Amino acid sequence: MHRVRRRTGAAIAGGLTALALALTGLFTTGAPTAGAETRAVPKHAVTGYWQNFNNGATVQKLSDVPGDYDIVAVAFADATGTPGQLAFNLDSAGLGGYTVDQFKADIKAKQADGKSVILSVGGEKGAVSVNDSASASAFADSAYKLMQEYGFDGVDIDLENGLNSTYMSQALKSLGSKAGSGFVLTMAPQTIDMQSTSAEYFKTALAVKDILTVVNMQYYNSGSMLGCDGKVYSQGTVDFLTALACIQLEGGLDPSQVGIGTPASTRGAGSGYVEPSVVNDALDCLAKGTGCGSFKPSKTYPGIRGAMTWSTNWDAANGNAWSKAVGPHVHGLP
Repeated sequence: MHRVRRRTGAAIAGGLTALALALTGLFTTGAPTAGAETRAVPKHAVTGYWQNFNNGATVQKLSDVPGDYDIVAVAFADATGTPGQLAFNLDSAGLGGYTVDQFKADIKAKQADGKSVILSVGGEKGAVSVNDSASASAFADSAYKLMQEYGFDGVDIDLENGLNSTYMSQALKSLGSKAGSGFVLTMAPQTIDMQSTSAEYFKTALAVKDILTVVNMQYYNSGSMLGCDGKVYSQGTVDFLTALACIQLEGGLDPSQVGIGTPASTRGAGSGYVEPSVVNDALDCLAKGTGCGSFKPSKTYPGIRGAMTWSTNWDAANGNAWSKAVGPHVHGLP
């Protein structure tokens, strides 16, 4: 996601005409999956990325992350010299001497408090490549090893430099079978990645739907995008959140597998920040049909999972304003 900030809207906006055509006949009717409901995650959940580096946001230990967050995604795993293989290196020096033993203990403490802690793969500079069966196996084996070593509950896929749906879904299914029923799988695609069910990210999400917890698309750093009604919406508005979420909700994902991702503060992204109240309005619009802007979905989705933010650190730097407002609202959804 987010070591520096990334993505410009200009390059993406040029593809809107072609994507409008892709929306025709986009939606398929899929039976709701029970997969997400079997995870150790609340019906309505808040996800926050925790920075394993210091980029000017508040430096935190995992124990500093507020209880409003149900899923904490540790950012990020590291690539190795072997394609698909993951490693994790705690930035103890950058985090004020935070030790591996403290980190592992804090993971256990979060889990004892009913939270999930997962390892995020990717980010703006993430170079993990899964493009064949060998790299898919390397991904699954190394991710499972890290889950065992540190106690992670699962993984988050935040790859912004290309994703092969065939082999990534193969890797995730293999990892899920190793991890068992408690496996937590989240994704954080860019807006362009979820405009059509023919996109590799969307195809991956649908292919692993039976083990997928939530897709928290990043509704920022993207420029204008198409909604499910074929109209163009500008980021930073409630319509942008609701009309784009509609594509996923009508494109085959269960409502419990859809979340809204926004920056925790104006410093957390290059563009697309919205006030927490706008996030709450969007959730109400989708779940209850209230608080909508000009876009009104044809039906409500009371099972919508919740919201995500980049990052718990930027949230802390802003007085935890995002989690204090969005957390109770998510947990109060029907």
